[in-house]
Amino acid sequence: MARLKAFRRVATRYADIADFLLVYIEEAHPSDGWVSTDAPYEIPKHRCLEDRLRAASLMDKENPGCLVVADGMDNLSNAAYGAYFERLYVVMDQHVVYQGGRGPEGYKISELREWLSRYRRQSPHPNTTSTVVIQVSE
Repeated sequence: MARLKAFRRVATRYADIADFLLVYIEEAHPSDGWVSTDAPYEIPKHRCLEDRLRAASLMDKENPGCLVVADGMDNLSNAAYGAYFERLYVVMDQHVVYQGGRGPEGYKISELREWLSRYRRQSPHPNTTSTVVIQVSE
């Protein structure tokens, strides 16, 4: 969640060419587990889907205009996208066209911003929203 402000700025800046989606996955630093000292929220380990949805709603409040969904308790999205802890993707026409590195070290908003900037310059229809950007996040 630490990088949500930077993600939100990118989502706002490129809303004309992309739809942004946050997928909330398993909590990396639950308050009843491996606690992070700089965590903005105290979120306990998800014991059921309702726990995960409650935690995802915190992200929803922080990211108006960006769809927030939650991974199921089977963690299939997390596994499919290798997201643990955070990861950025651009999906276009059902294909991954950009895959960022695994967070926290490989998670680089600047790379996503550069990709979207290049896409905007090269796009024949700059006012068409056909790119889907997925951030899979703790």
